[in-house]
Amino acid sequence: MIEIALASGKSLFFASDNHLGMPSLEQSHQRERLFVQWLEEIAPKAGALFLLGDLFDFWFEYKRVVPKGFVRVLGKLAQLRDQGLPIYFFVGNHDLWMGDYFEKELGIPVFYKPQEVSCAGKHFLIGHGDGLGPGDKGYKRMKKVFTNPFCKWLFRWLHPDIGVSLAQYLSVKNKLISGAEDVHFLGEDKEWLVQYCKRKQAQKHYDYFLFGHRHLPMTIDLGGGATYINTGDWIHYYTYAVFDGQKCQLMVRD
Repeated sequence: MIEIALASGKSLFFASDNHLGMPSLEQSHQRERLFVQWLEEIAPKAGALFLLGDLFDFWFEYKRVVPKGFVRVLGKLAQLRDQGLPIYFFVGNHDLWMGDYFEKELGIPVFYKPQEVSCAGKHFLIGHGDGLGPGDKGYKRMKKVFTNPFCKWLFRWLHPDIGVSLAQYLSVKNKLISGAEDVHFLGEDKEWLVQYCKRKQAQKHYDYFLFGHRHLPMTIDLGGGATYINTGDWIHYYTYAVFDGQKCQLMVRD
């Protein structure tokens, strides 16, 4: 359980699915600059920042190497942490090979599973959202392979120029990874994250469920005082969620 004491005038901020590096480093620089500007704008009023996965379109940590690029966002996150802002990072399906770089270099804890958060009397369940709920069996099988220690060890033997290029290609071309066929609202009965949240709500009450992964901003009343919010993405929608101590809602960056 993550417990946050929210100071007067402060809010929690949630964002996901920037996919920096996609479709190329050069083409993602504009989105990176916009996100850094947003981080600067929210800093004075942020009590904590939650990054809900897929900040990068691909991330793999070799023993002494990390992917090239992203210096603007990494530098800004480091600055915010140095200024005392709590930041929490949730691994997504594109950056699931995250190691200890964020924790050691930036002081940002990294989570691989959904976490419970308590703040201002409200209870949250927060994560990226991949592989949760019913269905999505193809991706679930593939994730087991990708996260297998032996498979990770084999990949690490590839030269980074080869490994990163191969992974970036697959990230775009493989629909199980990219989710390219899954960007439209499917209806509550077919939205597997909605089904997951309803099942969790039946076991324990949460006021808010916050996830990314779907690339589709949505707010759904689950009944019983619970709300599911998907934070959308920073590719098409530039949306994020804000909890001001009383309510949590989606916002769009101007």
